[in-house]
Amino acid sequence: MRLRFNFKTIKFRVWVYFLLFAIVLMILMWFLQILFLNFYYSDMKQKRLENMAVSISSSYKESGTKNLKKLIQDDPDGDDSYVLISKNDQTLYPEDPLKSYDKSISEARSGLNDPKNASKDPNNPSKTKSDRYESTIPTEGTSQNSFVYAQYMDASDGSSDTILFIISPLYPVASTISILQNQLLYIMIIALAMAFIISFYLSSKISRPITTMTRSARKLADGQYGITFPAKTEYTEISDLAKTLNKISYDLERSTMLQKDLMANVSHDLRTPLTMIKSYAEMIRDLSGDNPEKRNAHLKVIIEEADRLNSLVSDMLTLSAMQSGTLSIDMSSFDISESINAILMPYHILEERDGFDIEFNCRRGTYVEGDDEKIRQVISNLLTNAVKYCGTDKKIIINVKRWGKKVHCEVVDHGVGIKPEELSHIWDRYYKTSSNHVRTTSGSGLGLSIVKEILTLHGAKFGAESKVGKGTTIWFELNAVNPPKDIIV
Repeated sequence: MRLRFNFKTIKFRVWVYFLLFAIVLMILMWFLQILFLNFYYSDMKQKRLENMAVSISSSYKESGTKNLKKLIQDDPDGDDSYVLISKNDQTLYPEDPLKSYDKSISEARSGLNDPKNASKDPNNPSKTKSDRYESTIPTEGTSQNSFVYAQYMDASDGSSDTILFIISPLYPVASTISILQNQLLYIMIIALAMAFIISFYLSSKISRPITTMTRSARKLADGQYGITFPAKTEYTEISDLAKTLNKISYDLERSTMLQKDLMANVSHDLRTPLTMIKSYAEMIRDLSGDNPEKRNAHLKVIIEEADRLNSLVSDMLTLSAMQSGTLSIDMSSFDISESINAILMPYHILEERDGFDIEFNCRRGTYVEGDDEKIRQVISNLLTNAVKYCGTDKKIIINVKRWGKKVHCEVVDHGVGIKPEELSHIWDRYYKTSSNHVRTTSGSGLGLSIVKEILTLHGAKFGAESKVGKGTTIWFELNAVNPPKDIIV
């Protein structure tokens, strides 16, 4: 089997980019140091001599040649530069001029007085000489060149026929360039070797946790839920990715468990009424068909179990429609006190037959914004849930109060309560707490899940509070609205 190298991996790309950066940096440094060294040297020399000429001109205008020697010696370029000041072809400085520079000075004087070099002055069109002259000329008796600078200077008496000459040798940089080439070659080899090693190390270090997470993600994709991704890394982005994958792994594991529980509970809840229906139908066929009293009792059980089966299927369809987003809500303003009173009507039989005490506290004319039918289903499910899990006193309290722009609704029971670690799971389908409870009425096990979905569609706040041994309070809040003008509260 032929192995193929993947050129798109992060490890390879980081290594290549880092290496290319180092190569470009070396080439740039080589280019600037070797090719432009000569140019930079000449340009720098010219600018420094121009600055030197400005200083000498200023000093000559103030005090003549008196302080020039000290000024030139103090100048950084004074050691290798020759300065000569002449007036009317007479040397004013230095006292003992060098003969070796006569030819250079003569050439500079000619260039300074050449009309071709004169700058065009609109105020003086007849100008026949230049203010300054700069040139690079061969140094007599040597193989090197010299930079020659010449300009006219103003004297203290106002005359401007004094000429300043500055000659500075341009030392050959070929030997310097050769040395730099050798040094840069060694530096380049060492730098590229280090770049190769460092880039390979960094690319491996960056890609290693990603590779590890990829292997774990493959296991997760294969159905091995509960996989843990290492979240402690040196890189924030990778650490955040690991935390996200850990949450996904946990949620998938939990979702899988819930699906298994859902299948088990649905199978059980469907099988129980179907078994009852079949059993009582057989009893009618074999035993009570000719006995009207027994037949009616058996038919009543069949009808009740069919209703229970229909309720379970209806709740499952409702919950599925809500979670898929296909179920919409019809928003309107309505009196929630009237809606709850209508819900409580069928529960009066529990008060008469089983001794339940259902207390409803709400001011008449408390209007809210929402879907009246869906909110009635919320209240009904919460009330049914409270009846299931109420305490021995069989006391259930429904409180509805207006708090500013919100209407707070709560259903309170005095049952055994729910443990804190289980409280957040009561909204899950078919979730049952470990607390003991009595079941006075039957249900589908989807009541609180439907409550959660309806309130989420309304954008309402909701929650549950409970203390073990003291009972549970489940609450929600809706937007309050003012009663219509024709309604007297």
